[in-house]
Amino acid sequence: MTNDTPSSTSPLTLGFAGLGVMGEPICRNMLVKSGAQMQVFDLSAEPVARLVGYGASTAESVGQMAAKVDILFLSLPGGAQVEKVVREEILPYGREGLLVVDMSTSPVGLSRDLEQELRAKGMGFADAPVARTRQAAEDGTLSIMVGSSDADFDTIRPLLAHAATDITHCGPVGCGQVVKILNNMVLFETVVALSEALCLGRAAGVDDALLFDTLAKGSADSFALRNHGMKAMLPDVFPTGAFPTDYALKDVSYALDLANLTGLRAHGAELAQARMEKAREAGFGDAYFPALVRVMDHA
Repeated sequence: MTNDTPSSTSPLTLGFAGLGVMGEPICRNMLVKSGAQMQVFDLSAEPVARLVGYGASTAESVGQMAAKVDILFLSLPGGAQVEKVVREEILPYGREGLLVVDMSTSPVGLSRDLEQELRAKGMGFADAPVARTRQAAEDGTLSIMVGSSDADFDTIRPLLAHAATDITHCGPVGCGQVVKILNNMVLFETVVALSEALCLGRAAGVDDALLFDTLAKGSADSFALRNHGMKAMLPDVFPTGAFPTDYALKDVSYALDLANLTGLRAHGAELAQARMEKAREAGFGDAYFPALVRVMDHA
């Protein structure tokens, strides 16, 4: 950040772009709990109108916000959208001293490249991807993993605390994305393991619910088992509007990009990607990603 950054005693003007499944409740919690001035932008009018009802003001574009606000939060579908917004809206129009906080899940290399480009123009950048569910976003109980300088972390932590109960400074820019990507990678691989256990148990004559309930009492217990397994796989319900297969494929691709970046091989992530690609080919691209259980291989 530059010397134009407002002091800790100055009221901050915030901007928020991307009011989707996670972005809208995150923005609402920040707006209501912080009492800060908040400008908002989204391609959809409905979430904008709802947040205006809570006291936000509408921006005509991300570039307009970047020219005026002190801190600009992004919650976008992925790296492609973040790159487009930063390079086409924020870099050309952002004011010196602006701090951009990317709450999307984006590739590590992209986050570090954008930080350098923004810094060259006197702006700051932090990656702050989120974990947990839509309900956690509604409740303000997310886990947020931050990659930033110490000073920027101190600036944004009180604001993130309105949306999260766990906020971890993972290191410099890009490290928040590393931890988030690995969190999702482990989740995806666990869901694949659960799909195999469910199908194998069923084929061998064990009741589905009994199997998962018993696994939850042993060393196989996990968040994935209790949520993705018991709440989706057991009832065989994979709604749209939850975390879809297409989004999961995007995130597992980031894990494989990270493997390439580090020179390591992530065999489990490759398997998860293959299983999700098979689910997408079977018509489950928009379905909640544990639908991959429906495409279990047969010998």
